[in-house]
Amino acid sequence: MNTTKPLRVGILVARGHKLENWELMILDRILAASRLELAAVLTHPVPFAEPKPSTLLAWSARLEAKAFARQPAYAPKQFSSNRHFIDCCGGDTTRVVDNLTADSLRHLKLDLVIRTIPKGLSDDAIAALPFGEWAFNFSDQRSSNVNWFGYAEVLARASTADLILYAKYGSKAERREIARAAFNIKPSAARLGAFVRERSVTLVIRELTRLADSRRFSPTAPLGLSERQMPSFGDLLRYGSIVAGTISTKAYRSIKARLRADSALWTLYTGQGQICDFDPSKAIEIPPSDASIKADPFLFQNEDKCYLFYENYARGDRKAHIAVGRFNGDLVQPLGVALERPYHLSYPYIFRDGDQIFMIPETHQARRLEVWRCRQFPLKWELYATAFEGQSPADSVLLQHDGKWWLFTNLSDFHAYEDHCSELYLFEVDGPELTGIKPHKHNPVVIGSTEARGAGRIFARCGRLLRPSQRNAHGIYGYGLNIMEIETLSHTEYRERCIRTITPSFKSGLLGCHHFDESGGRYVLDARLTI
Repeated sequence: MNTTKPLRVGILVARGHKLENWELMILDRILAASRLELAAVLTHPVPFAEPKPSTLLAWSARLEAKAFARQPAYAPKQFSSNRHFIDCCGGDTTRVVDNLTADSLRHLKLDLVIRTIPKGLSDDAIAALPFGEWAFNFSDQRSSNVNWFGYAEVLARASTADLILYAKYGSKAERREIARAAFNIKPSAARLGAFVRERSVTLVIRELTRLADSRRFSPTAPLGLSERQMPSFGDLLRYGSIVAGTISTKAYRSIKARLRADSALWTLYTGQGQICDFDPSKAIEIPPSDASIKADPFLFQNEDKCYLFYENYARGDRKAHIAVGRFNGDLVQPLGVALERPYHLSYPYIFRDGDQIFMIPETHQARRLEVWRCRQFPLKWELYATAFEGQSPADSVLLQHDGKWWLFTNLSDFHAYEDHCSELYLFEVDGPELTGIKPHKHNPVVIGSTEARGAGRIFARCGRLLRPSQRNAHGIYGYGLNIMEIETLSHTEYRERCIRTITPSFKSGLLGCHHFDESGGRYVLDARLTI
C-alpha cells in the first residue's frame, strides 16, 4: 500500500454557525501538517437535535461562560473560509451535508470525516469512508447556543473528566474508541468544557498523524457511550450551589495569596528504599517552616554525602528559588541558595554527565528551558544551554538509554489555557548541550492530567524503566503520584503503563503528594498540607 499520500480529511460543522476556537484550531493544524490534507469542509443544515435547551440553562450557561471561560478569539494562521469551504452543488462557498451521498464521498476520495456537531453522516455514507466518521464525546453534548459537557461531572463531584475520541466505523457504523484522556476537574462546567475542547485539538491531530503514517486503523471494541442529557431544573439548582461553594473558597484563597497572607504549604518525607519498593507510610517528615517551605525535592550523591536540592520559598512569597541542604541522618542541614532568578524556579533536576554536574530547573516563566552547569558544588552555577525559546516547558528531565539521550518535558501547547499537567513531549537530543533536538514522531506521547506531568527523574531499576508522574485529580494540583513503567521507547513509538499509584492517605492530614526521587538507598517525596 502506498503510504506516501497524505490523509484526506473532511470536517463536518454546523451550517450558519460561527466556528468555535477549537474547530478553527483543528482546521489550522490539519492545514499545517504535511501528512494531512484538508480535503473538504462540510456543513450540516440541521446540526443540532431536539429538544432545545431550557431558557434557564441557556441563560446560566451564557453567564457562566463569560465569567469563567472567556478566551480571546483564535486567529487562524492557515485556514480561510473563503478558500477552504466547497460546494457540491455548483456554488463556491459551502458543501451541504444533505446532498452528501456515499458516491459523492467516494468522488471526494475522503479517508475520514471529523464531526464537531451532534448530527452526523448517514450509515451508508460512513461505510464509504475507509476510516469512518470521528467525533468527541463533548460534540454530542451541544446545541446551537449551549454546551453542556461538564455539568454531569461537576454534579457527580467526579475526580476527573474524560475526553473520548471515537469513530463510527464500518458497514454498521458502530461506535469504537480511538483514544481517551482524563483531565482534572474544574470548578465550573463552562471552564471544564472550554479547557477540554482546547486539549482535544492536540489529541485528534496526534491520532490523525499516527493514522497517516501507518494507514492501520483498529479502534477498540464497540464503545458504550452513555448519552448525557441536558441538565434539568433540579440539576441546575444543585449545580449552582456546588459552583458557588467552590468559587467562593477559591476566591478566598486567591485574596489571601494576593495579600501575601498565605502560600501553598508542602512538607517532605524521607526514608530508606527504592522506587520499586518504597513504603511512604514508614517515612520520616522533614517539616516546613514559615521561612522555608520545600517542594520538588531531588537527591544527589557527592563525595559520599547525600545532598537535597529543592524549590524553596517563605510563606507569602510569590516566587521560589532553588536551595540545597545536606543530610545528617534523617535531618537536613541547610547550606544556602543554589540558584535564584528574577522569575520563579522549581523542580531542580540535578544529574551528572561524566565529570560535570548539571541542573535543569523549571523555568517556564522565562519562556524557555535552561541547563545550568555547576562551577563549584553545591552553590555556584553558570548558564550552560537554553532551548525552546518562547515556549512554555516545565518539569524537564534527561534520560540516557541504549546509547541515546532523551528529553522528557511538559510543554504547554495552548491558546487560552496554559497548562503543564496534560501533555508529555519526548525529544531525542544530543545531551545537556541541547544543540540537536529531534521531536518524537507522535508528540505528545502522553495526554491527560492523571499521568502526563513528570514527578521526578526517570530510573532504570528492577530491570525496568520507571517514570514518576503526577496524578492531578479531584480539582487538586498534585493530588497523587504514579509510578509508570516505560515499555517501549524509540523515535517512532512510546508506550507506558501505570504500575502503582500513591495517594495522600499514606499519612494522616495530607491533601496530596506529587514528586519522588531516590539515590543511594534513600528516597524523598513531597506532600501537600494545604490546597
